[in-house]
Amino acid sequence: MGPSSPPRTPERVRYSGASPVATWPAGTLDAVSQDPTPVTDSPFRAEPGDRDLAPQFVLPLVVRIERAAPPARTDALETAARAVLVMLADARSAGDGEWAQAMRDWQDARIRKVVRRARGAEWRRAEALPGITVTGKTAEVRVFPPVPLDGWPKDLARLQVSGTELDDPEPPVAAGPAAPVLWMNPGLGMSAGKAMAQAGHGAQLAWWELDDEERTAWRDAGFPLAVRTPDPAHWARLTTSGLPTVRDAGFTEIAPGSCTVVADHPALR
Repeated sequence: MGPSSPPRTPERVRYSGASPVATWPAGTLDAVSQDPTPVTDSPFRAEPGDRDLAPQFVLPLVVRIERAAPPARTDALETAARAVLVMLADARSAGDGEWAQAMRDWQDARIRKVVRRARGAEWRRAEALPGITVTGKTAEVRVFPPVPLDGWPKDLARLQVSGTELDDPEPPVAAGPAAPVLWMNPGLGMSAGKAMAQAGHGAQLAWWELDDEERTAWRDAGFPLAVRTPDPAHWARLTTSGLPTVRDAGFTEIAPGSCTVVADHPALR
């Protein structure tokens, strides 16, 4: 859809806790396959690799932060992770869908996600662009099809990206034993925007590791997940468990190669 296309009604996927209140278009998951590259060319590795030779794309996400009612930090992280999964599972991201080529180009290069913030008229302009809005308990995150690294739509490019800070009014409750959990490194300090992008990375790695039946079950359940921070001893066990692990390229905030997230889905245990 180009700049001259007529405006579309903003699309939303609403969540109350783990269960969807509305649904998105169903479609095949076959086009979003297991990561075909060897571990030595991971899309998140710090060292240069073949992926750096490909045109670089970024998956834009925008979180709504109104001054009078900012979202809770953990809910924002969980909603961002679900937004990534919703984009991966959307019919338009597969086969001959309108976003499929951009999704393939993005996944063939470095996997980059950038979270920007918006409020008021900024948010309304962002919602007018093609994408999907995912709503959590307190958070709203809109995810857009990938764009070239230097080719952001102007209504997104003008949004602030740094310094997004959020708090939890109360400590998150413990995740249930059957819940997919994205475990955040307890030793790294990250802004809310950075942590949202990392949670999205973790969700994507879990998605890549699941087979079609497992993906369909997760999608049909509304992509339930939790984002939690373990104690250091638990973190040490997680990082040696063989579960999918995000190692950040270190473009912003943290050192290259830092382990940021372990994706703990029940099907991968």
